[in-house]
Amino acid sequence: MTMTATLGHAHADPHHIGRAAEHPGPAPKRIVTAYGFWVFLLSDIVMFSCFFAAYAVLSGQTAGGPKGSEIFDQRNVAIETVCLLLSSFTCGMASVAADVRNRFWFYLGMAVTCVLGLIFLAIEFKEFADLVGRGYGPSRSAFLTAFFSLVGCHGLHVSAGVLWLLTMMAQVFAKGFRADVLRRMMCFALFWHALDIIWVGVFSVVYLLGGGA
Repeated sequence: MTMTATLGHAHADPHHIGRAAEHPGPAPKRIVTAYGFWVFLLSDIVMFSCFFAAYAVLSGQTAGGPKGSEIFDQRNVAIETVCLLLSSFTCGMASVAADVRNRFWFYLGMAVTCVLGLIFLAIEFKEFADLVGRGYGPSRSAFLTAFFSLVGCHGLHVSAGVLWLLTMMAQVFAKGFRADVLRRMMCFALFWHALDIIWVGVFSVVYLLGGGA
């Protein structure tokens, strides 16, 4: 009887009710989505870390072929870097515009980001085509295999990002700034900024260190 009275008193205790109200339920969808996408980005970074490690081991294995200092065009690489870093700023501008529901600045930011991404891809494709045309394809040496794998994988990610960007613009045009569209925009912005960070690593390790060796 005493135990029953105690339990009844606990259920009637306003402090107990207040403590229960502090935990209203599951986290909002935006937080859950961001957490899940961060897990994906971390797995992607692990993959790029493997490519970086392979390049570091094989960068000197030229098999009598060219070294990085003989084939890298630092001017084009500088243009690529400026384009990608500027695209990170314009992507951030588009994200802010989406948060305040401003269609004009959203479309402008996304359009400029798309153009900069396409310029980056065009320069990278030209670099790859020139190397292959000169007989310096990925099968020429272990160094070139590692180079094409690392830089090419990043280029494929940028290509996927451009397609995702165009999809986001189409979704905003068709559906407006709905909650689910804004969550996808947040994921896209995280993805694009991560690509910029990875490119800084590629630029430093592959082109600066390799080009000056």
